[in-house]
Amino acid sequence: MNQQLLAKTFVELADNLVADFDLIDFLRLLTDRCVGLLGASAAGVLLADRDGALRVMAASDEQVRLLELFQLQNDQGPCLECFRTGAPVIVPDLTREVERWPRFVTAAHRGGFGAVQALPMRLRDEVVGALNLFRAAPGPFDPAGTLVAQALADVATISLLQQRTAQRSNVLNEQLQTALNSRVLIEQAKGKLAERQGIDMERAFTALRGYARAHNRRLSDLARAFIDDSEPFPGLGS
Repeated sequence: MNQQLLAKTFVELADNLVADFDLIDFLRLLTDRCVGLLGASAAGVLLADRDGALRVMAASDEQVRLLELFQLQNDQGPCLECFRTGAPVIVPDLTREVERWPRFVTAAHRGGFGAVQALPMRLRDEVVGALNLFRAAPGPFDPAGTLVAQALADVATISLLQQRTAQRSNVLNEQLQTALNSRVLIEQAKGKLAERQGIDMERAFTALRGYARAHNRRLSDLARAFIDDSEPFPGLGS
């Protein structure tokens, strides 16, 4: 494991404890670093909205985003179970869980995944979501890697809850609802850029994210302006 990158990741996540941060970009950083550090093939984050329904908030690539959506649509899978129980769900070999989650296992294999571990994003007794790590090949997960992944999930959870006060649930709900609205804008901007440049959705997201960072802009604000064509974006297909 790259110890230098791991240390940098914890610092970057902790920075969000005191700064006004872009939640979508923050969660994408979490998934990307889980892939880069822990040898996962892909990673995703599900968070509960104001009504307690899970939503896909971040994914390291389009394939796993679709798989996470499939879990929600079919109401079965390790990530849902993790959220509902508040306990890790570790599945070294998905072929052994066909009876448990028949539709999910089929979809996961179709997507190229053979193993998964879902880790709760929780603080004390409150579970706000799940961090999900997928791997192409079946086999046992490294216990040390699982501890690191859970630690990253814990730091991310604390960041999400940073603004809580006496009305902390309302604060979090508003923050998550804003993030959900931002997610819609970003998906629309991805589609527009992908069509305009003739590229896939993952490359479109990377381009939007890179442009936002290079120009010190919030990703959601950039997405809104790009959708509305309210300003030129040199080098970004407009």
